[in-house]
Amino acid sequence: MTMGMRERKPLLGLCPIGKFVFSNADAVRYKNLLQQRLAEWSVRTVDLEGVLEDGLVKDQSHVDVAVEHFRRAGVDALFMPHCNFGTEGAVGMIAKRLGVPTLLWGPRDEAPLPDGTRLRDTLCGLFASSKVLHKLDVPFTYIENCGVDDPALAAGVDTFMRAVSVAGALRGGLRVGLIGQRIDFFWSTIVNESELLQRFGVEVQPFDMVDFIAAAQDRARRGRASYETEVRALRERFVVKGLEDGALVNVLAVRDQMLALIEDNGLAGIAFQTFMSIVDAMGAYVILAEGEVAERYAYALESDIHGVISDVLLRRANYNRSPVYLAEFTVRHPEDDNGVLLWHAGAPLSMRAPDAQVEIGHHWILPSPLSGMTHFRLKDGPLTVARFDGDFGAYKLAVGQGHSMPGPETRNTYLWMAVDDWRRWERLLIEGPFIHHAAMAYGHYGDALVEACRYIPGLEAVRLDRGPQDAAGGEA
Repeated sequence: MTMGMRERKPLLGLCPIGKFVFSNADAVRYKNLLQQRLAEWSVRTVDLEGVLEDGLVKDQSHVDVAVEHFRRAGVDALFMPHCNFGTEGAVGMIAKRLGVPTLLWGPRDEAPLPDGTRLRDTLCGLFASSKVLHKLDVPFTYIENCGVDDPALAAGVDTFMRAVSVAGALRGGLRVGLIGQRIDFFWSTIVNESELLQRFGVEVQPFDMVDFIAAAQDRARRGRASYETEVRALRERFVVKGLEDGALVNVLAVRDQMLALIEDNGLAGIAFQTFMSIVDAMGAYVILAEGEVAERYAYALESDIHGVISDVLLRRANYNRSPVYLAEFTVRHPEDDNGVLLWHAGAPLSMRAPDAQVEIGHHWILPSPLSGMTHFRLKDGPLTVARFDGDFGAYKLAVGQGHSMPGPETRNTYLWMAVDDWRRWERLLIEGPFIHHAAMAYGHYGDALVEACRYIPGLEAVRLDRGPQDAAGGEA
């Protein structure tokens, strides 16, 4: 099972800013240095070479040309490095008219020359331009005034580009599937579909459970021979308890039916009722199927639409290079006050710890004779968790970073996580509007998720840890 299509990294419009005062040669030098670094960092860019003299915006008369050029290129974001000072009116008008996430930075000014003159007043220009952006109500990201080779610049660009990817999920509209209706006693997963559509462009596409079951059963009948081959391979790889071959065939058919719905309907992800209709119809819990879907696409158990959105945002932060798991905050670590159990059902198999045996067996909470639950410990590593949620029109994105830690064995798919101050996390989550479900991924993407909220109107970031930390991002 492979990942779904990787997210294309955003296209950055590189709009270097100069001015008729100070050294034009020095401005060109810094522009060239920055272009080299962006290429080294594998940032996709389109610049103003061959469009404006020296590839620099130096006057307000350059606004129309720059805007039209970047619009034709279809840029997702704008970088306006101030290379010797700042043409503040042009900065404001270009950013306002393009309406894309905007990054502001300039190289740190050196000491004055021996005769007392200066080649640049970059910092001064940044103060002027930032005021104009504020005046025009243009949200922007700022990287501290530093050298081209200062780690803060590389880290800041990486965080910004990941934030652009995250924000693009809601700025461009999102279609989420829902198989079956909400489980009655899960009031915590009630959502306002109309508000999601109006505020964030999130369309919920429902699929009838009766139709889904019929289609999955038909798929199982038609593909039985190939499914039985896969069942034999599964029995060699995993410990399987209480499942007949026919039930396992049904589980695999459910997996493929979900994947077909996602791919045929252009869904970013899917939420599933999970139990009990599908369990009774298939003669098994279909948790293995759910974990395999989560390898490729955003996925949430228990009809959790907000959980799918959380998953999508976290996948966008890592450019969909690795899967996300919708876990639950459950119990605190028995010995460490800053440890908590991330636990649920249906983690992607690629998240399994190398030394962990996968068991497909019975549900240890629900009293049922049926089998089909996956049980294994997740691998170690740096972690980011995220939860999109809201009530009464106020939406928030809870974001936190931690790391795996040793802890007692338990059932289902799980990991113990160490955080900086669990009491702080607990209070922020309880006081809401969040529930216990949270998307979890390996790598540290907290800064990018928080920064993305600048560019998603109506979404407020809530930082659970005391970040920022590991600002250079996680897995590439």
